[in-house]
Amino acid sequence: MNLALVFDLLLALMLLWSAWRALAAPNATRAVVMFIVFGLFLTLAWGRLDAPDIALAEAAIGAGLTGALLLDAVRTLGESAGADAGGARSPWRWPVLAFSPLLAVILVVAVLEAPQQLVDLPAVVERNMGLSGVTHPVTAVLLNFRGYDTLLEVAVLLAALFGLLALAQGAASAATRESFLLHTLARLATPPMIVVAGYLLWAGAHQPGGAFQAAAVLAAAAVLLHLAGLLPAWVAPGRLLRLGLAGGLLVFLAVAILPLAHAPLLTYPPAWAGALILLVETALTVSLGLVLAGLFLFLSGRSLRDEETR
Repeated sequence: MNLALVFDLLLALMLLWSAWRALAAPNATRAVVMFIVFGLFLTLAWGRLDAPDIALAEAAIGAGLTGALLLDAVRTLGESAGADAGGARSPWRWPVLAFSPLLAVILVVAVLEAPQQLVDLPAVVERNMGLSGVTHPVTAVLLNFRGYDTLLEVAVLLAALFGLLALAQGAASAATRESFLLHTLARLATPPMIVVAGYLLWAGAHQPGGAFQAAAVLAAAAVLLHLAGLLPAWVAPGRLLRLGLAGGLLVFLAVAILPLAHAPLLTYPPAWAGALILLVETALTVSLGLVLAGLFLFLSGRSLRDEETR
């Protein structure tokens, strides 16, 4: 038994353990912490499966931003339903725990009995890489061969933020309380995070990276600045912020419609494919960064207003 196999077995066990602890935690705070731990182990698992793009997204969004959103929700709602607060546990807790292994077995059976693909998709992607405008297959699939899906994903994220904005209206709120240690950390960490985001955007054309990963890093920087008290919570977006939020989707739609006079929707001219994909990814990086940050900052603004009215 080699060292790599031992590591993979331990990683699989830690995934199962952290998932179980997240489900069986006696209160919401511990559950969220274990969810973040599970996300970090899952990041390592995607890396071991040679899927660095998914690993980057999981680390930034799955474990990072989602964990921050859940912790903020726990802070806002409190622990009134948890065992540590003296309340009764939810009656759905044990049925959910019992159903989870059954769902895992169903998923394993479905994967093992899935029909064999009639088309060798990796080979098809490889044959058409010369027409994609980029040299990294994941970027080629997301923004060229499967551009419709990505366009709709961006629209769904923006629609989710619009729904949040409909609930988070009111007067402006102040930043969180000041902390010298957090101030220093945020000021030191934010510039490198912006540089990393720019690198991920540039690198996406030929290696793991791209708009979604870069946007997640930018959003994480905004959340860090807010938690440090350097960036106030958002309430009502002004004209410039609205343009930034919707700009990525508008640029994507414009590029998609551009070839309609002589080709189907979202068909890049081969000579311009690389430049157009870079334009779309740059616009998406800014917009998705604002959208992902807004999901936290708008909710934070609403929770602060709720506290003020109590």
